[in-house]
Amino acid sequence: MATLNLTSFNPGSFILVGIPGLEQFHIWIGIPFFTIYLVALAGNGILLYLITVDHSLHEPMFFFLSMLASADLVLCTTCVPKTLGIFWLKAQKITFPGCLTQLFFLHFSFFLDSAILLGMAFDRYMAICCPLRYTSVLTPRTIVKIMVGIVGRSFGVILPVVFLVKRLPFCKSRIIPHTYCEHIGVARLACADISINIWYGFAVPVMTIISDLVLIGISYALILHAVFHLPSRDARQKALSTCGSHVCVILIFYTPAIFSVLTHRFGHNISRTFHIIFANLYVAIPPALNPIIYGVKTKQIRDKVILLLFPKGMKSQ
Repeated sequence: MATLNLTSFNPGSFILVGIPGLEQFHIWIGIPFFTIYLVALAGNGILLYLITVDHSLHEPMFFFLSMLASADLVLCTTCVPKTLGIFWLKAQKITFPGCLTQLFFLHFSFFLDSAILLGMAFDRYMAICCPLRYTSVLTPRTIVKIMVGIVGRSFGVILPVVFLVKRLPFCKSRIIPHTYCEHIGVARLACADISINIWYGFAVPVMTIISDLVLIGISYALILHAVFHLPSRDARQKALSTCGSHVCVILIFYTPAIFSVLTHRFGHNISRTFHIIFANLYVAIPPALNPIIYGVKTKQIRDKVILLLFPKGMKSQ
């Protein structure tokens, strides 16, 4: 009996199926995901390199952007390589510690992204609504405190999830119909009551994300109020353009997240295949698009990227 209990609480490994029903297309599905992953690595890597080496980019906005790039790299690297291993190498097995690690970093980077977007909204609020106090409020020391707070909050929200899963006995099927380990998907395999997991996994993330969205909304309401009271049209356009890239990233991040939550809770008629494909696109596409958006819409970054990629062309001009 003791052996049975030990086995139940230490499942050894799980099997990640991939995308159920599309197994014969896994090799071909992996190609666009591999391409998107390379774009994410290159784009975020270039952003981090430029912000690190160029002292003109050592400003609060770009420090937040470097955090966003780092979180995006963690998000896509947590899931995409394992997904490609399933698609191309049939590497479907994942150990229980490996599953917990993947689960932690997946959810941790998601909440990290949300908190960073809130920090960037505060940065834009200070820059537009309180420009004279911007440098005195957002000092390097304050930025470090905000960054520590962002990481600490994300860690504190997600760490209990690991222990909620770790306490569960697994004595039934260990086959996960997905490409990566996520909280509720793993918890549903347990042969025990998972009501705590369900409530925590739904209530805490929703409350956290909603609070971030409300605060971001308040920031932009105040920003718009300040912008439309500026004296000149050029000043209004310049102020709005500095927020354009941030708004695009917010939409790319929160829109599919809200859609995913709603379809998981209420979209019972939507196929599991669609859920899994959408979940994979969500961890791959935003990390690939975010650096492109900032590269296109932010002149300082755009000029630095062009200089980095085409140094001779810029010098000749």
